[in-house]
Amino acid sequence: MEKKNQHAGRKKGGIITMPFIFANEICEKLAVVGFGTNMLNYLTTQLHLPLTQAANTITNFGGTAALTPLIGAFVADAFAGRFWTITVASIIYQIGMISLTISAVLPKLRPPPCTHDEKVCTEADSGQLAILYISLLLTAIGSGGIRPCVVAFGADQFDETDPKQKTTTWKFFNWYYFCMGASILVAVTVIVYIQDNIGWGWGLGIPTIAMALSIVAFIFGYPLYRNLDPSGSPFTRLLQVCVAAHKKRKVQIVSDPKFLYENEDLDAAISVGGKLIHTNNMKFLDKAAVVTEEDNVKAPNPWMLNTVHRVEELKSLIRMGPIWAAGILLITAYAQQNTFSLQQAKTLDRRLTKSFQIPSASMSVFTQTSMLSTIIFYDRIFVPIIRKFTGLERGISFLTRMGIGFFISLLATFVAGFVEVKRKQAAMAHGLINQPHTIIPMSVFWLMPQYCLHGIAEAFMSIGHLEFFYDQAPESMRSTATALFWLSISAGSYTSTLLVTLVHKFSAGPDGSNWLPNTNLNKGKLENFYWLITILQFVNLIYYLLCAKFYTLKPVQVRKAEDEEVKEDALELTSV
Repeated sequence: MEKKNQHAGRKKGGIITMPFIFANEICEKLAVVGFGTNMLNYLTTQLHLPLTQAANTITNFGGTAALTPLIGAFVADAFAGRFWTITVASIIYQIGMISLTISAVLPKLRPPPCTHDEKVCTEADSGQLAILYISLLLTAIGSGGIRPCVVAFGADQFDETDPKQKTTTWKFFNWYYFCMGASILVAVTVIVYIQDNIGWGWGLGIPTIAMALSIVAFIFGYPLYRNLDPSGSPFTRLLQVCVAAHKKRKVQIVSDPKFLYENEDLDAAISVGGKLIHTNNMKFLDKAAVVTEEDNVKAPNPWMLNTVHRVEELKSLIRMGPIWAAGILLITAYAQQNTFSLQQAKTLDRRLTKSFQIPSASMSVFTQTSMLSTIIFYDRIFVPIIRKFTGLERGISFLTRMGIGFFISLLATFVAGFVEVKRKQAAMAHGLINQPHTIIPMSVFWLMPQYCLHGIAEAFMSIGHLEFFYDQAPESMRSTATALFWLSISAGSYTSTLLVTLVHKFSAGPDGSNWLPNTNLNKGKLENFYWLITILQFVNLIYYLLCAKFYTLKPVQVRKAEDEEVKEDALELTSV
């Protein structure tokens, strides 16, 4: 429930809080993307790791950083609240960035440079790798507190019981992602350029300083925030429903759901925005709300008896599972931009002028630019036009938006395969197949289509996914729901690691050939790997369409406020 310590005369929350909240997210992305995008270069050129080991290190780090939000979400929803979770996590993240910067500055914390002909390169020893991994782990833990809470905390600043503010809430997701994308754009251009041309000390030091300033700004905005009190561990409530349903598995289901247990006072803290209404699927869980002679309805034992609202919380999360799973392969496809697509870019002509060339890690600027352009087009042009035909306030449902993103992502990997064929043909035509360190006379802009398509797909799929989790999750679990978004990114990153490992192992030939070679990409078959992902995405798209077709919306009984007068309760399906 919302804290009652608001100053008289001014309601907390609203647009005024956005700069303080966005500042934290922008600087976190500036730091993690500024390093993460160029991490392959750091691991291969500074720590001298083999390509496949470096690629798997990146995806493992990405997977871990996307897994920790589950812990941060639990802490925020259960007892700490979102503000304090973000604050403490930001400080932990700051310590990790300082450690990472120091390791890049001090020569003893990295191996000596390779010889001029690059034939003798000493890999980083276990101690040097340990410092790297500890630094990455600290940033991953910090991200775990920031990522699930910033989105939910920002959305908390708007009152969903006010129809005008509820509309602002959904625009918030677009502009949150826009600000995040803008910071990523700066990271993959300015920060990556500094890393490649000035030094890794400055390249990591600048985001570290920016993160410190953002922490100060976020804390400074505390008096303005609309803070919602944590409502207890959501996982405990889910477990209680499961246990109660199991204990009453032999109890007969009531014929009329009106006879199931309700207790508005008990659910007050977890149903501020509205009470969940009974749904007819997964009826075996309804047994947790069946009242028996042993139950004390005035002071129920939650391990024996639960309200309909709490049962429906569990049902909501279960229904979200298949849609959540569909997002994993899109992240698997997207992850290749920071690994093999980057390696492709390193082999191509990246010159813009005689004295300036695009850093290979900055190629993702096309992803971010296309994503930002798509968000602006979607919010300012597409939605107002399509709204006239669909009647939906947000233009199209987030399920439809996600489906469009899945299809465009499929096109991105399909196109990437053909571009790789052309790249190898150019290498062969100029006799460079056996010279992996020689630049192929083919413009790096041939990679633009795959990068741009990934950006457009993200503007549709990722924002739609985020909206879906926030809208369809129980209100008391919104940090947890946002963590599910990052958990899908974690699963996608680990799936990429598994896929790369399996393809590298099983595509190895007796003559040393491999689809994904460690040293010479020109002699590999990266195009087959891209097309394998394309086939997997096609199957995933069919799966998603079936899941979306049979998905049941979350029904909520909301209390709408208008002109400061509370009207009667109204039942509505949360819009998609």
